[in-house]
Amino acid sequence: MVISDATTLIILFDLKRIDLLSNLFEKILIPQTVYSELNAEKEILLPDFIEVVTVNKSDTLKLLKNLLDDGESEAIALALEKKSRLIIDEKKGRKIAMRQGLEIIGLLGIVYLNIKNKHISQENAKRFLDDVLAHGYRINVKLIELMFSKL
Repeated sequence: MVISDATTLIILFDLKRIDLLSNLFEKILIPQTVYSELNAEKEILLPDFIEVVTVNKSDTLKLLKNLLDDGESEAIALALEKKSRLIIDEKKGRKIAMRQGLEIIGLLGIVYLNIKNKHISQENAKRFLDDVLAHGYRINVKLIELMFSKL
C-alpha cells in the first residue's frame, strides 16, 4: 500500500499511463482532498486499486496545513497515520515528508522502478517523459538524465 498526493496522479491520468502505478502497487490510498484536486478539470473514474479515504483530523494535519496546500497536507498526514510510503513530487512537500521520516517516491522514481522491474523499456520511458514535458509538466531535465544514468 502507498499513499498519493495529486500531482503524479494528475500527470499519469492526463497521459493515460496509470499502468505505471498498477505495475508497482496493489493499493493506493488518496485523501478526499486529493480526489477533489484530480477532478478539478474533469471527472476521473478511479481504477479499483485507488481508494479514496477520509483523513483523521489531528494536530499534525493542522500544522501541515499551515505549511502546505490541503492535498499535500492530508497525503502526508495519512502516510504518517498509516505508516506508509508517499507518492509526492512537490519539493517543499517532499522535504517536509522526509523530515517526518516518511519514505517518498515521485514520478521519476515510479518510472525508474517500472524500468528496473521490466514493465517498460528505457525507450518507452524516454517517450513518456518527453510527453510529460511536452504537456507542460515540469521535471528537472538533469534529474531525468541522472535517473537514466543509474540504470
